[in-house]
Amino acid sequence: MSELAWEAIVARRMRRHHLDVPAAGSPADVVRAMCGAHAQVLSAAEISVALRLEQATRVDVQRALWDDRTLVKTFGPRSTVHLLPADELPLWMAALSALPRTGGQPAPDARMTADQIAEVIEAIGAALATDDLTIDELSEQVVARTGSWAGDLVMPAFQEFWPRWRQAISAAGQAGVLCYGPNRGRKTTYTNPQRFVAFASALSGEDALSELLRRFLHSYGPATPQQFAKWLSTPPRFITELFAATPGLEQVEVNGDAAWVVAGDTEFSDEPVRGLRLLPYFDAYAVGSHPRELLFPGAAATRALAGGQAGNFPVLLVDGIVAGVWHQKRTGRRLQVTVEPLHDLTAANLRALDDQVARLGEILGATPALTIGTVTVGAHA
Repeated sequence: MSELAWEAIVARRMRRHHLDVPAAGSPADVVRAMCGAHAQVLSAAEISVALRLEQATRVDVQRALWDDRTLVKTFGPRSTVHLLPADELPLWMAALSALPRTGGQPAPDARMTADQIAEVIEAIGAALATDDLTIDELSEQVVARTGSWAGDLVMPAFQEFWPRWRQAISAAGQAGVLCYGPNRGRKTTYTNPQRFVAFASALSGEDALSELLRRFLHSYGPATPQQFAKWLSTPPRFITELFAATPGLEQVEVNGDAAWVVAGDTEFSDEPVRGLRLLPYFDAYAVGSHPRELLFPGAAATRALAGGQAGNFPVLLVDGIVAGVWHQKRTGRRLQVTVEPLHDLTAANLRALDDQVARLGEILGATPALTIGTVTVGAHA
């Protein structure tokens, strides 16, 4: 079992995430390299993807998502909203559907039986087969196709109650019959991805999970079963068994501990990455990379993490390591960017920071202004 240098691991991850040199490909290409882009905050996902591409802007990401349909906005790892490559959607849905169910159950009077969940998923797929619908329009369709029980207001949510059927939304996403559509004004819409994605050759759940594991290790390896389980928010014991059952993995050593890569994928350059990057909320590199104590060293562990969770703060990377936090505030075409470094920046770092802020302005179509100082905004929920 060979010991790998942390600096070499960081360099390979940065290059595979196109954070060293931006890619010349498409938004779908870089989302594929990231194993999905977290999109609970869609504007942050647009920055994540565009900054990895040469001269791309958020408009290019929006075009891939809503016009070209090469990206899909749907429920991905941890049942959180992600952008995924459209041609990989059957793989993702098969893999995520094979994970054991976790999390708390609704109250007994709010639950649905397995048959009711299946009935709701079928109704959602049929309702969205020809039209993009808002949540209220979809609710009317689901209740009409199933029964009044689906519309019972029994799901506590944001000081109100949602209809019973809504607990099956993420399950419908994983079944491949629901994803996000373009906004209609200020309202979110949903659509059926099978209108533009072929699901004919979906893998079995076991094979899909093994393939997803290999892709994760390519982007984020070396990694442990516990780290992959955290990324998926699923029981570590289940993932430990998946590692053992997946052929073609190889064990290495990182910081004195065992970790895994895809067999034969053990070339790590001695040339480190140098430079500075501004990563937005929930950027995949910060969320998926481990060990945390090495990626978020010293003060970064308390300043740039929220209860040990990555992604809740936009982060400043220096040579691939978290070295600060930042925040943006837009007023009209003006973009105020505040960066809080956790250690002194070199003259080269400061020049690179100016370049990064200018690039952020290009991506967002705004005129940026930089302030180096304390970020007073708290962690994103």
